[in-house]
Amino acid sequence: MTIKQRFLKTVYPFFKFLNRIFKTNANIFSSEKKAVEPFYDLSATLSNGDELDFYTLKNKKVLIVNTASDCGFTAQYGELETLYEQKRPNLEILAFPANDFKQEHKDDYAIANFCKKNYGVSFPVMRKSRVGIHSSQNKVYEWLTDKDRNGWNVNEPSWNFCKYLIDENGNLTHFFEASESPLGKNILSALA
Repeated sequence: MTIKQRFLKTVYPFFKFLNRIFKTNANIFSSEKKAVEPFYDLSATLSNGDELDFYTLKNKKVLIVNTASDCGFTAQYGELETLYEQKRPNLEILAFPANDFKQEHKDDYAIANFCKKNYGVSFPVMRKSRVGIHSSQNKVYEWLTDKDRNGWNVNEPSWNFCKYLIDENGNLTHFFEASESPLGKNILSALA
């Protein structure tokens, strides 16, 4: 872990405190609309190069998170791992590292190593890709940000660690901004 990463990990509780006081970046969007195109038709490439077929995620809730190693919210990796341990096998968490906000400079192997070594991450980490709306946007994020595919949502990640919740039937139910803690009451309530 670099000095910058250690500093960010140390100040993360302060970021959480400020968020509680000022309710900054706390937008939460939800809907009960059904997906137009099936979520389970998607797949993603894991950091080791293997393909993850989303059909294997049927009957589970899925929390999809765009991540980065050099962000003030990077310590959420630890919270995501705690949530994963508490809620599996009924919840799958998928991390999508991205450099959209210029805070993920590592290659796929280094990212996976960083996650495992510093936060004990055992949930799947995908290959680094683009998550914002762009011609080279990751296919999963194309589905997450296109209401004509997911049924309602157009919110692209506004920062690292935005979260999308898919229900057991493959419907997008929630979008949480980056500052929303994975262990906070809003996400835990949505998972209940």
